[in-house]
Amino acid sequence: MLELLDSPPIAMSESVGPARKTGHLKGRVLVTGGNGFIGQHLVAALAARVEAVRVLDPSIPAHVLPGIEHVQGSVLDHATVLRALDGITCVYHLAALANLWTAHRADFDRVNHGGTEVMLAAAREKGVARFVHCSSEVVLMPRSRRGDACDETSVLTLGDMAGSYSRSKYRAEQAANAAAAAGQQVVIVNPTLPIGAGDYNFTPPTAMLAHYLSGSRVYLDCTLNLVDARDLALGMILAADRGRSGERYLLGGENVSLRDLLTMLDGLAQRKLRRVRVPHLLALTTGHVCEWLADAITRRTPIATAEGVRLALRSAPLDCGKAMRELGYRPRPIADALSATVRWILSDPQHRAAARLAAAPVGP
Repeated sequence: MLELLDSPPIAMSESVGPARKTGHLKGRVLVTGGNGFIGQHLVAALAARVEAVRVLDPSIPAHVLPGIEHVQGSVLDHATVLRALDGITCVYHLAALANLWTAHRADFDRVNHGGTEVMLAAAREKGVARFVHCSSEVVLMPRSRRGDACDETSVLTLGDMAGSYSRSKYRAEQAANAAAAAGQQVVIVNPTLPIGAGDYNFTPPTAMLAHYLSGSRVYLDCTLNLVDARDLALGMILAADRGRSGERYLLGGENVSLRDLLTMLDGLAQRKLRRVRVPHLLALTTGHVCEWLADAITRRTPIATAEGVRLALRSAPLDCGKAMRELGYRPRPIADALSATVRWILSDPQHRAAARLAAAPVGP
């Protein structure tokens, strides 16, 4: 699923801090993938802080925030990118294939890695003062689960990555690192799992919550780090304004086990389901089978993928201390965002009906 797809606007109000125009926030900014879930939060937050916001995206949203300029096009089109960069002082590069499955695996590298290289080269050509690259938590996860927390000091290789999506994000981050080493002002952010109302693209965190709200009774226990999408947007702005070039900043929120998260979901949905913990090997086999069915038959995003299972098996608590110390990043507890996400998902009649069916007695 593209982080670039059209979706209605998201209300942004209370939580992004006072408007401020300092440092790298002066001037005009470009947000690639600004019509996606995270992108819309970022665009709305930036609108109160900078002189002008421009969005580069393949689609034009049905509802455009006042004062936001839209350039329709792809990050793979060098000429369009150069046009979008006219007069820009800071780039937030979010555009990516944001799912763990696509019918053509090569698209991950073409868009996520190739698009990043196009953007970096064009920004360098246009003399853009600051570039914020949106990477991912997946590039930090070692092959085997560790007991200690994981942070930006994690050093991995391309061979350590869990699958095609992870490899594409790793290569994109390496391109950003290389640009910074060559003197370009590039700051990297590694978001965890953003949640909140209005994720019309159903990116993986929202899709996971909807899956369990619809009544799935099996789970693979793992550790997740959930972050309010509004806090993530603010973290990106702080990275542009205060981050050090060539550094990466893990932008997360609260660590929670999937088992505990499911208990929270049951409370919000006002029900209690008995669930079964799936053995690791069975989960990985299921991921491979679901992926094969999607590839060969349905051509639709599967419920599980082998890469997703591998990432779950590698999961560990994440430590965002560096962003807190250097950027002043202060994510809130995820309870409010989780509640808002659940309400939004259940506002859809189909999901609401599935949740009610799941809560119904199933007999002895």
